[in-house]
Order: sequence, then C-alpha cells, then structure tokens
Amino acid sequence: MASELILVIDDSPTIIKVVELVLTKAGFKVQTTQDGETGIALAKQIKPNLILLDFVMPKMNGYQVCKELSQDEELKSIPVVLMSAKGEQVGERFVKVMGIVDYITKPFSPEAITAVVTHALEKFQDNEDPTAVPVAKPSVQQPQDLQEDADREQQAWKEAMSKLRGSISRAVASTLISAPELSGVVSDTQFLVENIKNTLTNSFLEGCIGELRTTVPDLMSGEVSLSGTLSVIPTGEVLTILASQRQSGILTMSKSAAKVDVYFKGGQVVMAAAAGISDEYLLGRYVIELELMTKDELDDFIAGLPPRSHLLGLQLVKSGRLTLEQVKTAMAKQTREICYELLNWRTGKFTFVSTRDLPAIAEEAGLDLSVDAILLEGFRRVDDWHLIEQEIDDFEIVLLRNDDAINLVGRNRLVREELTVLELVNGRNTIRDIIRQSRMSSFDVTKLLYRLLSAKLIRKKVSPVAV
Repeated sequence: MASELILVIDDSPTIIKVVELVLTKAGFKVQTTQDGETGIALAKQIKPNLILLDFVMPKMNGYQVCKELSQDEELKSIPVVLMSAKGEQVGERFVKVMGIVDYITKPFSPEAITAVVTHALEKFQDNEDPTAVPVAKPSVQQPQDLQEDADREQQAWKEAMSKLRGSISRAVASTLISAPELSGVVSDTQFLVENIKNTLTNSFLEGCIGELRTTVPDLMSGEVSLSGTLSVIPTGEVLTILASQRQSGILTMSKSAAKVDVYFKGGQVVMAAAAGISDEYLLGRYVIELELMTKDELDDFIAGLPPRSHLLGLQLVKSGRLTLEQVKTAMAKQTREICYELLNWRTGKFTFVSTRDLPAIAEEAGLDLSVDAILLEGFRRVDDWHLIEQEIDDFEIVLLRNDDAINLVGRNRLVREELTVLELVNGRNTIRDIIRQSRMSSFDVTKLLYRLLSAKLIRKKVSPVAV
C-alpha cells in the first residue's frame, strides 16, 4: 500500500514540509504545491492516488479546487481529503461532495494524518464508503519509582550551584573591595557577597552553564554527537535528525542567558527543562491551565514549601496533592510548549551528547513525545506568529478596550479565554503584563489579542505627542 503518490496542496510552507516528512517516512511518495491552480495542473501531470487539500487558500479555496477536479474526466476519480483549521465550517456534510472522501482538522498529529491517508486509500480502492479515521490508542507505561534518586540528584545539583554562587560572589566582592576607584565607598565584604549571591539566581547560573556547554562541547561528559549554531542548522532540522536516527541523550540549546535541555530516548522526547526563559514555562502554569489545581491552591502550596525548594512536580506528588500521572500530563504540556519556543529561536548554539544514562527525573518522566507531532504543531504556530507579529511587534504595547464595540458584540459571544484577556486590557497593562497575569502562554495571549484587535474590540494606546 505505502507506495502511492500523494499530492499535498496547502499554502503553508511549514505544514507542507511536515506533512511531506511524515508521509514520506510512512513510505508514501509525495508531491507538493502551495496554491489550487498549480495543484490542478500538477494533478493532471502526475495523476496522484490521493490529494490532501487545504480548505482556505488564496486564489482558489478547497471547494473551488474540488469543483474543478470533479469537472475534469481525468481527475474526477481521484479521492480528496480536505484539511481544515479548527473553527472552519467543515464537517460530515462535505464528505463525498465533489470527490471529498474525508476531512481532518488542523492541528493534527502525524499518526492521524497517516491514518487518514491510509484509510482513505484502502476504502477508495475497495470501493467502500470511508468512515471515521481510526485512532491509535497510546501505549500506557508504568513509570518506575525514581523519586529518591531524583531527590539525591537534585540535592547534589543544589549544593553544586550554591558552591558556585558562593565562589563567584566572594571573588567579585573581594575585587570590588580592593578596587582603588571604590576606596571608602564599599567596605562591607559580607554585604557585597550576599547581594551578589541574590543576583546570581539558579536560572542565571544555569543559563551561563548552558552557554559554556554549547560553546565548548568538550567540557560535557559523554559523547558529543552533534553541535552547531541555530542560524546554520535550525531547531526543526536538529530535532528531525535526532528523531530519525532514534538517538538517546541530551540536547542542550542556549541563547544569551537562556538554556534548554531536551532529553531524548530512542528518538522521542522524554522531557524538557529550561532556565533563564520566561516564567510562563514554569510547571505551575500548566497545572492551573489543566485545572488540576486553582491558582490560589497552587500559590498556597508553594508558599508552604521550604525555602529554595525545587522540582515542583515531585513536591506535589509527595504531598499527595496530585498523582504522578497528573503531574506527567502537566509536564507533557510544558515540554511541548518549550519545544515550540525553541522553533522560534533564530540564533543560539546547540550540542547533543549521546548517552543511555539520562537523569532519574527524565527517566521517570518518560513522556515519549513524538518529534513529528511537536514539529507539526510548532510550525503551525511559527506561521501564526509571523501573522501576529505584523500587528503585535512589541510586548511593551499598552492596549485599550473599545467598550461600545464590546457591548454591541455582547460578552456572551466571547469565549472564556477572550474574556480573561479582555479584563486585563485596562489602559495600563502592557502585553507583557497581560501574559504574566493571565498565566497563559505568550503565543495564546497574543493570538487572542490579535483576534480582539482584528474585531476592533480593543485598540493600541497612542502616546501623546509633545507640541
């Protein structure tokens, strides 16, 4: 079966790239084009076994393409699977219309798109009526109890970071005290040491360590299998290489003071951890977003933890507030979001160390996330970001509500997330403030703001001009 020729027609280069990667990996031959007119011409030339067709495109939309195909004697028998974005009015009533045998809603997983194509081809070849796409049941793994090992590793890491912080602080304080330019100005060495320690946060130090590790790969333990700069080899290519080769090890990516470790096992992502990037990627946000705990419940829990406590997930499991599976669900969402952020990095360095011995916390997480699925959703977000950035290019922008327009539309027609963001638009909050206070991702917030701006429900605050 998996040698048929599939024609993909979609105006998004990134969607085309990932769908082509997924279907080629499944054994299909793939041809692609980015608009309907070219797609029809190419279909006449190559006679594909099936056409994957985007619903919304410039020049010709999906229905117009189907109409043209259905009126061509050579092409009307080719089955078509329609791809539509969430919210577009496509449903069962369009199946079997003008050659459309099935449809799939974006974003979709690699397994889903492969299943849809395979299913449509099988049913079409058997002259049967295509039915629902079979859904692969995820395998359920029982994770080993490695909390004690993770605790020991975390304690050792905390002690190492504390020692590094102390050494740097004492050295800097000593230099400042003895500097002739500061003679008589700074005299309290211990005061300086404590203030410098407070500045050297764990996130800052981890970011510096990540920069050091990616700049000088030889300093890393284990076998350095791959390293380079993201301006030459983009994040998506790096992840694809590691997945296709079924690599196991740690991918470290750094940019300025930001550092991310992505842990791989057999070509799948088992966990990601970040330091020096936005607080929106902290685990607590996903616990709240998934409604595992309320914001007040989580804040009270964190306030009751001992000073400098780390690994919030383990603390939640130990206390019995959440189950291990609930924490892993939140970690999976956190890991995906971190990887989506990495796809936006245009500069920085990366190093991959091949090793079978992953840290205990990564082994226990065992998320086994598909790189193809991450890329499919991540590239869709990159496309959306490019559109959003045309309107929102600065997180320091302040926005105002258009109450007349809101009343005209009616708040009952807005979804909960839109109302949440709308309440934070008060003429004082910057977009950065809204992101922080909403406990939502910067992508989700800016997408909602873009939608509200487009609907004229909010507008940018214009600074007064001096005359």
